[in-house]
Amino acid sequence: MTSSLRNLKVYTTYPHECSYLEDKEATTLFVDPRTEVDGNLYSELSALGFRRSGSHLYRPHCQRCSACIPARIRVDDFKPRRNQKRTLQRNQDLVIDQVSDIRGDEYFDLYCRYIAGRHRDGDMFPPLRDQYLSFLSDEWGVTEYYQMRAQGKLVGVAVTDRINDGLSAIYTFFDPDMPQRSLGVFSILWQRQKASEAGLPYLYLGYWIRDCQKMSYKTQYRPLELLINGRWVDLL
Repeated sequence: MTSSLRNLKVYTTYPHECSYLEDKEATTLFVDPRTEVDGNLYSELSALGFRRSGSHLYRPHCQRCSACIPARIRVDDFKPRRNQKRTLQRNQDLVIDQVSDIRGDEYFDLYCRYIAGRHRDGDMFPPLRDQYLSFLSDEWGVTEYYQMRAQGKLVGVAVTDRINDGLSAIYTFFDPDMPQRSLGVFSILWQRQKASEAGLPYLYLGYWIRDCQKMSYKTQYRPLELLINGRWVDLL
């Protein structure tokens, strides 16, 4: 453990309603927002199961529940399934470019459509520009924005952080009226390929939650590693 981790100050929230599981209380562990974070510290915390929302680094810290399990794809051992290969083929026409920011109206309008179409029951509805900008902010010089276009039309955006041992898939939003493209699946497959091309061993996917449909899909990307009792173990 580095000295920066040993000296890290963290705080816990009061118990609050869980966003993922009904009738559950959640407690969140936050890194002190006054901490000077850089790419190295962020990378170390990612390997310990932390995620970020904007500049806030957090990890579930619930007393009576351990359902939220950090997950990452072992990039070079991953073999796409038949349906995933079909998803890659269906999206071969997409033009994907890195952009410097996603503050423009075109990006925010797509985000609004995505939240309204796919997450109307979630914490981010109704979508607000200030929340959008703070949630998907560029932090510590590691954030990369990728736009996906079909015949010039913006259809998806992937927000990805490049850390020391991988890419971290922060958030993807896409056109909810194009279910045939499976753009959420495609985004993960594309980011896995991007990590492989960069020689990075992992793609971090956030938390896997078995009993939450919106979070359980991550086991479709194997071999997957799960952080259990402080150790990354294979889910083959």
